[in-house]
Amino acid sequence: MTHKTLVKSEDLIKHLGDPDWAIFDCRFDLANSEQGEKEYRESHIPGALYVHLEQDLSAPIKPKISSRHSGRYSGHAERSNKPTGRHPWLSLKQATILLSDLGIDENVQVVVYDAKGGALAAARLWWTLRWLGHDAVAVLDGGWQNWVNTNSPTSHERELREPRKFKPRERPELILKSDDVNRIRLDKHYKVIDARGRERYLGLIEPIDPVAGHIPGAINIPYANNLDENGFFLPPSDLKKMYRKELGRTPIDRCVFYCGSGVTSIHNLLALMHIGMGEGRLYAGSWSDWISDETRPVATDES
Repeated sequence: MTHKTLVKSEDLIKHLGDPDWAIFDCRFDLANSEQGEKEYRESHIPGALYVHLEQDLSAPIKPKISSRHSGRYSGHAERSNKPTGRHPWLSLKQATILLSDLGIDENVQVVVYDAKGGALAAARLWWTLRWLGHDAVAVLDGGWQNWVNTNSPTSHERELREPRKFKPRERPELILKSDDVNRIRLDKHYKVIDARGRERYLGLIEPIDPVAGHIPGAINIPYANNLDENGFFLPPSDLKKMYRKELGRTPIDRCVFYCGSGVTSIHNLLALMHIGMGEGRLYAGSWSDWISDETRPVATDES
């Protein structure tokens, strides 16, 4: 059985040690970029490799330009004069090198997890693989917390995995840029969705980026609404009710999601796939990219 959205702990346990199952720990703290890896070294799911949001799953931030290796698996740096948001999307070449070094090929079932219900940054790796045509990838429902709470096996050993040749089948339609979003944001046939919390959407607070507010025309569906109090995804019936109310008749492939930097918004894309409503689109640069150009409009109300 191929797992494409979520996988349960009891199913993962059956495949610990299986070379054709690859597990990746994506724990990350936006306020302390080293915390996730520190926690990984202390304890993790046996066989899991650590994947860092900023060092592995993001390209170098521009305008800072470096031709040196910036990722821990095989360097991502490529030159560009355009400014970026906080977590720039990997190029095809960068992602292919990373995924090959992580030991992923067409025969591998990938499982990713973090301590935020998949939102930081397990879903980012999930979407990266889907973008490149690898559908056999799933987020661990309940995440690290449930794994520990159910006394599932853990390890503090250094994990190794042999590289494999990843063959990308890019799906460029899944990733949108700022010009795309600016063109469609007021088109009645599309919906742009902000996945951040309500207060950030309205510009009442902004703890990370220098400008508060949202993209004019965007609606708000916070990613946190996908989860229950224990970090599990809500029942499909509840999720369907919420998304159908917010998205109406708009086709899912015309729904574009963003957040602060293209990380937590993918949680909404995962939820939609999980409940069978379809595959949305990601504005990868998100809010931090949108405000990198001061000519782009900003809203701080419901408009």
